[in-house]
Amino acid sequence: MDIHHNTHTDNTAHIINKHVVNQIVAIQSTADDAPAIMELLLQTALWLKSKGSTQWNGLLRGEDHHNTQECARRGDVYLFKDGEALAGIVTLLRSPSAWDIALWGEEGHDQAVYLHRLAINRAYGGLNLGDAILQWVHSSIRFDGKDRIRLDCIDSNPLLDKFYRSAGYSYQGHSDSGFFLFERLQGKFAESRTI
Repeated sequence: MDIHHNTHTDNTAHIINKHVVNQIVAIQSTADDAPAIMELLLQTALWLKSKGSTQWNGLLRGEDHHNTQECARRGDVYLFKDGEALAGIVTLLRSPSAWDIALWGEEGHDQAVYLHRLAINRAYGGLNLGDAILQWVHSSIRFDGKDRIRLDCIDSNPLLDKFYRSAGYSYQGHSDSGFFLFERLQGKFAESRTI
């Protein structure tokens, strides 16, 4: 068992297991990882655009609502590496961003971690790596004082809606700006809710 601690304000991340699937392992970001993270996000935005989606078009215009470079510096981005290759990433915010507050409202953030920017290197597409990363988030990392993962997804993508529901996220509402809101309880809280 591998336990890693990262202090961020008054919350600590505990990585229980770095192994994700096959030879892919999870690594917490540093500021040095920001260029590779941004490159993967831009590649993903271009791929989404080629599929007719406008989901991450803001990145193509230089807009980053989640301030990914600062997230990388703080260690809020988790890289999924296959040797030296970056297979995927996910951002797990221990404090809500302005984006999250706009979607979820002013209250109820103390116990939540916010999941953003789950992206897969297209060389690893079709291998269910997105599922494996979500499973890793649910089973292999914990944050002191947090009992739920929250996320949003654009309402015009039924595949994403299905993906998050099948991963155990419950629908929490729809924002006026066109996003579905989802939440999943973690650990013992999830177990007690399913009984």
